Amino acid sequence: MKIYRYKYKNATSYGVLKEERLFRVSGTIFRKFKIQSDSVPIGDVILLAPVRPSKIVAIGRNYKDHAVEMGAPLPEEPLIFLKPPSALIGPDEIIIYPKASKRVDFEGELGVVIRKKARHLSDEDNANDFILGYTCFNDVTARDLQRKDVQFTRGKSFDTFAPCGPCIVTDVDPDHLKIKTFLNGKLRQSGNTKNMIFSVSYLVKFISQIMTLNPGDVIGTGTPSGVGPMAPGDRVDVQIEGVGVLSNRVMKIK
Repeated sequence: MKIYRYKYKNATSYGVLKEERLFRVSGTIFRKFKIQSDSVPIGDVILLAPVRPSKIVAIGRNYKDHAVEMGAPLPEEPLIFLKPPSALIGPDEIIIYPKASKRVDFEGELGVVIRKKARHLSDEDNANDFILGYTCFNDVTARDLQRKDVQFTRGKSFDTFAPCGPCIVTDVDPDHLKIKTFLNGKLRQSGNTKNMIFSVSYLVKFISQIMTLNPGDVIGTGTPSGVGPMAPGDRVDVQIEGVGVLSNRVMKIK
């Protein structure tokens, strides 16, 4: 099932995609909901970020090849950091190139959307019970500021630095998905989630031991090798098998 959040005639709704039409959802997507009979062509709506999270939890160096390209050791535990909800944008929205940075990178990732509150999960808990589905995510990074500051907050947190979408897919295996990132149509990243150091299930449980995960929260699970800089005017596309394509352009504000 593909769940979209969208705007149509100034109203914001959730809908389920069937044959290029979005059928409106009543009730909350985080519990049992009903799919209504009224629908609208997906081409007639504005797609929005699929959720409005209380927080975005991201994972650093979760692919061996990316750790190698960054010249960093493999983590013994998940390396977690936060991106603020104010960084979130949806499909086709603009990534703003900040004046403070001279190098802004793309990082295509699988995003995990939390379905219900997860706190202090144990090894015996089934992490899938707490996951609504999966989406495309771009952990945009001001690389020069990240290196300058050592810690990640400033370089990861600018407004528009968390593109997410285009939808939430509920029925894919997160441990075996091809992930690709294109810059202006040219392939820059090509990986598979099977190569993650820490699996989705492990990450959900690990993070829940540190902070409560709320419905709608997003986990960015790390990026494969091939990250690189973007420039104003560029288009970046994150493509994940079975999920879709998240497209955004880069602009610099004068």
